[in-house]
Amino acid sequence: GAAARYGEGDVQWLTAGAGIQHAEMFPLVHEDRENTLELFQIWLNLPAADKMAPPFFAMFWADTVPLARPAQGVEVTVVAGALGDARPPAPPPHSYASRPGSDVAIWSIRMEAGAAWTMPPAARGSNRFLYFFSGRNLRIAGEAIARPTLVVVDPEAPLLLEAADAPVELLVLQGKPLAEPVAQYGPFVMNTRAQLQQAVADYQRTQFGGWPWAGPDPVNGSQGRFARRPDGAVERPR
Repeated sequence: GAAARYGEGDVQWLTAGAGIQHAEMFPLVHEDRENTLELFQIWLNLPAADKMAPPFFAMFWADTVPLARPAQGVEVTVVAGALGDARPPAPPPHSYASRPGSDVAIWSIRMEAGAAWTMPPAARGSNRFLYFFSGRNLRIAGEAIARPTLVVVDPEAPLLLEAADAPVELLVLQGKPLAEPVAQYGPFVMNTRAQLQQAVADYQRTQFGGWPWAGPDPVNGSQGRFARRPDGAVERPR
């Protein structure tokens, strides 16, 4: 029964755990101008010990997500993983990101034309990926990068980013590997084939709690940004 209407830099963090059903709807907000959208849906695997954790629903409203400015013309939205003094809200309790030593980072970087920044290294043993999705003429460690491109970089070395003659935007995803087997089928991600079969059987039997709305495509009208929790409590951004 949880629901939310959000945007404008908000982050929804949902832990599927033992199982949920969900839908994302994108109603138009403005009638007098374009309705633009840039959305990232990021899947972060759960450790085997937490696969059947209770589902969890959290909203990081835009004004609670810190913005770091590590260099002139550079802004970093820090969703997960601290950057200097910028420390985001705590991840949900059973998320891999909440585990000490996971080194999970989710950063969205905006750079003005001509800006440069050397990203600090990640922890030893981590992976780091950069998704360059907006702008042109980005250079990573001196190499020109076309858009859109996913770039795998050395996580243990400082990384020079340079925006040439236009603003650029990129997404940073980082973390230490779980080092556990992965079995995946459709939206189900488990550790073994037997667990996958059990997950499908559970869904067929219980529908993961059912679907409380009248149709498959519920929307929340024009009441502004809000979140309704499973217990019925409603919160809104300040």
